[in-house]
Amino acid sequence: MEEITVVGSINVDIVAFSDHYPNRGETIFGRKMAVLSGGKGANQAITSARLGKKVRMIGSVGCDLYGDTVLDAMTKNGVNTSYVKRVKETSTGCAIITVDATAENTMLVVKGANDNLTAEDIQKAFSEINGSKVLLVQMEIPEEAVIEAMIQARNKRMFVILDPAPADGITGRALQYADLIVPNKQETKQLTGIEVTDRDSAHQAAEYFDQIGIKNSIIKMGEKGSLVYENGKTEYIEGIRVKAIDTVGAGDTFAGALGSALASGANLVDSVKFANVVSAIKVTKQGAQAGVPTLEEVRDFCEERGISHYLSKTIKA
Repeated sequence: MEEITVVGSINVDIVAFSDHYPNRGETIFGRKMAVLSGGKGANQAITSARLGKKVRMIGSVGCDLYGDTVLDAMTKNGVNTSYVKRVKETSTGCAIITVDATAENTMLVVKGANDNLTAEDIQKAFSEINGSKVLLVQMEIPEEAVIEAMIQARNKRMFVILDPAPADGITGRALQYADLIVPNKQETKQLTGIEVTDRDSAHQAAEYFDQIGIKNSIIKMGEKGSLVYENGKTEYIEGIRVKAIDTVGAGDTFAGALGSALASGANLVDSVKFANVVSAIKVTKQGAQAGVPTLEEVRDFCEERGISHYLSKTIKA
């Protein structure tokens, strides 16, 4: 079984569903709310685990009820949480999320215990980790922890995938250690200054990344699909049309599925096609983690849509 290591955030998500977002100073009534396990790192870890991979999670949570909840969610999904530390001085990270009638979301993240993850924690964990093929990392934890994880992973010849999210947490230093970056439109603009509206502008952004030393990138354009840029060659992958209910965690699901396919030996283009399928299924369900499909559900979806070729023999548990 291929192994994946995830270094990143672990949060509890407080999600409110409403017909529209309130204006500043306005009070509106929502339709319902839910308290769910989340965090970009935990979401990616659970995605990879549900797709049949052996997954280790490195992160930090508080010694509180929410910490118990998020750890339990990962354990139940088969994620190894022995490298998740617990801290008494602050609470578990929290994301306050509003989802509107179009399934789009806004998010306010309080990082909490995620900010307690240190470079020393990363070094200790990686001193005991062997066999992982892929590292998944994001930007909701301290920069020093992100960079140390990428350095340690490279030393162990792991393929490093950086999801440079959220846009507010992006720094240029981390980019140089990534083998592949997977920004969405907002993150691409933050990093390049280029407004991604179509294939041409996505290609311009990918070339910009190439010029600063990032040879592999996937520019995600939501329902418009993705542009794959690999060592100077590009390929456009169309999006998959579904009726979206909840887009929270869609990017994390994409990253987790991408890492799973690459760990299985699939090439980058096939891996993106696979990730598109998995994230398309996720947005039809509520919850950043609860909506993540299993490999069996992915197979059923592909057969129903007549796209079974997306599941090559290299994309398997």
